[in-house]
Amino acid sequence: MPEADVMLGTDHGSVPQGRRGGRAARVARRADQDRPRSPGVLTRKIPLYNLLDEGALEELEAQADWILKEIGVEFRGDDEALALFKGAGASVDGVRVRFDRGLARSLCSTAPKQFQMHARNPAHTITVGGDSVVFTPAYGPPFVSDLDRGRRYATLEDFQNFVKLAYLSPWLHHSGGTVCEPVDIPVNKRHLDMVYAHLRYSTKPFMGAVTAPERAEDSIDMARIVFGEAYLEDHCVIQGNINVNSPLVFDDIMTGALKAYARANQGIVLSPFILGGAMGPVTQPALIAQAHAEAMVGIALGQLVRPGSPVVYGNFLTTMNLKTGAPTFGTPEANLSAFAIGQLCRRLGLPLRCGGHLTASKVSDGQAMQESADSMTAGLMAGANYVLHAAGWLEGGLTMGYEKFVMDLDHCGMMHATLGGLTIDENTLGGQAYREAGPGENFFGVAHTMTNFETANYMSDLADTQSFEQWTENGCMTHEQRANRRWKDMLAAYELPAMDPAVDEALLDFMAVKKNNREDQWY
Repeated sequence: MPEADVMLGTDHGSVPQGRRGGRAARVARRADQDRPRSPGVLTRKIPLYNLLDEGALEELEAQADWILKEIGVEFRGDDEALALFKGAGASVDGVRVRFDRGLARSLCSTAPKQFQMHARNPAHTITVGGDSVVFTPAYGPPFVSDLDRGRRYATLEDFQNFVKLAYLSPWLHHSGGTVCEPVDIPVNKRHLDMVYAHLRYSTKPFMGAVTAPERAEDSIDMARIVFGEAYLEDHCVIQGNINVNSPLVFDDIMTGALKAYARANQGIVLSPFILGGAMGPVTQPALIAQAHAEAMVGIALGQLVRPGSPVVYGNFLTTMNLKTGAPTFGTPEANLSAFAIGQLCRRLGLPLRCGGHLTASKVSDGQAMQESADSMTAGLMAGANYVLHAAGWLEGGLTMGYEKFVMDLDHCGMMHATLGGLTIDENTLGGQAYREAGPGENFFGVAHTMTNFETANYMSDLADTQSFEQWTENGCMTHEQRANRRWKDMLAAYELPAMDPAVDEALLDFMAVKKNNREDQWY
């Protein structure tokens, strides 16, 4: 057995053994429904949607080139980045960098079209790019909410809970990053606890810190402790989520973190964050061109640091209420832009990131579900390979909702089925079923139904399909109330995956040294 496999340990699943009866058994059975029905890899088997023709795409690319040449992008506080771009042929004036037509695109050409992210349990290793699709939880909320305690600041316990929930679900392929902000831990130390939680409570791929270059380095060092320093040289196991300070600005915090991950040959998800009318013009074509320009420049920097380092072309472009200034999600304009950006990304030949179940709603209501479903569907039809914010997002990203998380998981399961497409063969055409049932008879008891009923349809374990009388007899529970019970049952059934005790001890020692050498900072 390879050394890495011995060191990383074995994933023993999520349901405790030895419990046979009573409530514990029911909890385990319900949690077992959330185990993979099939291998966790999700491959697109349906076409994606191309909105624009060749002429329109060329106009957008030309506008992106115009922005980069005539306006330029500022790199503030990072002399190394300025020097790298100057050496690559860009024009540097102070902190402003300008690019001749086609230069930024050419600098992106060394980025891989697809890559693997290796997990602590090899069964959870994922491919990013091509026809593969990866779902990952929401990222960054400082608040959490549930039906029992309402909205409140997130804690480390909440962070650990969401890591566990993501680990238990077959519909999420990735543990996420800052799934919520544990505000009970000092700002300059919480990244250590977050990375440890991903490594210890899950065996799926994950993201590290980007809020300071040294925190990015700490995250990578912790990954080296688990996977081995040599292993990271040619295996991606961790990513950094890098945002542009739109419009057209990178600061030294983001570029410092970007360079740390690129130098270590680890992943970057490079995402402009643009609200139309605030961080760019109000019209969508202008924003699409701006987002394309910003993404190319960030990707180019990573490739100048280390050619061939893995990257995802990110997209977080949405609208805002132009009367109030509030962000809006799932809108037709934002969804149309996702289609266009997907096409531009494919012309670069890079993996595409889109937003997932996004909503401005404060609670898991009809607005949340409508906006979330529209946003998720648009991203998938646009060709997303990597879906960030696939579960838990509320209140424009300010809140991570426990009930929303498992409601989104259920919808992720539906999207698995949708992306899997239709299989047309002798079995699915069901000829033998017609022979057995004949005209005027139902098909419930025929052999074909008995053989296929478990896999023929996606079966939600949250949606209510009872009669009104049965639903009333069982307590008239709403979807949100059922989700409340669901996440509690999942956490009750969670079992810690195995890890070599020596590796665990090394992680804890690393964290202790780093924490002891730093004064607490709360802002």
